[in-house]
Amino acid sequence: MGVMLAALSAVSVARGGRTVLDDVSLTLSAGEVVAVVGPNGAGKSTMVGVLAGDLSPVSGTVTVDGRPVERWRPRELAVRRSVLPQHTAVAFPFTVAQVVAMGRAPWAGIASADEDERVVAEAMAVTEVTEFAGRTFSTLSGGERARVALARVLAQRTPVLLLDEPTAALDLRHQDLVLSVAAARAAAGCGVLAVLHDLNLAAAYADRVAIVAGGRLRVCGPPGEVLTGDLLTEVYHREVEVMAHPRTGSPLVLPVR
Repeated sequence: MGVMLAALSAVSVARGGRTVLDDVSLTLSAGEVVAVVGPNGAGKSTMVGVLAGDLSPVSGTVTVDGRPVERWRPRELAVRRSVLPQHTAVAFPFTVAQVVAMGRAPWAGIASADEDERVVAEAMAVTEVTEFAGRTFSTLSGGERARVALARVLAQRTPVLLLDEPTAALDLRHQDLVLSVAAARAAAGCGVLAVLHDLNLAAAYADRVAIVAGGRLRVCGPPGEVLTGDLLTEVYHREVEVMAHPRTGSPLVLPVR
């Protein structure tokens, strides 16, 4: 616990001639959930792409497991970090079980077939997709697809999980399910970075919240310290008030109406 698993150091990213990330530094350590929040277009998904090694910065360094991300071979990187993108597309009529089993591909020749089956079954059980394991992915609802995609990430069994809007297509119950799973993975020693739009979910489940706006990291720290009405009002251009939840004491973020 506490060991740094991934980091951005003074990272800047340009896309289409526009600076998308500007001098961003952020760490992800074993045992924590870091929620990245901010308005649309702030650079949150770009942070995920850079940490994953899918996007190259114009300056700064990105490390995974203490090594620059570009120095890992694809398979080496695939057993160290897993990525849940905003949208998951499957071109062929694979079943749910087959899609989840794709998460075991980096472990081919390393793990046993019995271990693969056990890990896939566990991932489907924890995301509650076992009951439709035999259905084809294309027949699922948006929320069901999102949970199957998360199960594939969990089956990959990496110490770093990068989740881009994992709750976007989910109902209230399954939003909490997904973030409970993320918290459980962190408690087991993983580092989880999750892009979230729901500030109250971030406050409830994250150990640290990183607020991004205009491509810059404005602040990162415990939810109770960084989720303030003044800062959120400035960042979102919408008047917001923050109060303590009457039962848990965690920040409760409400737009002023």
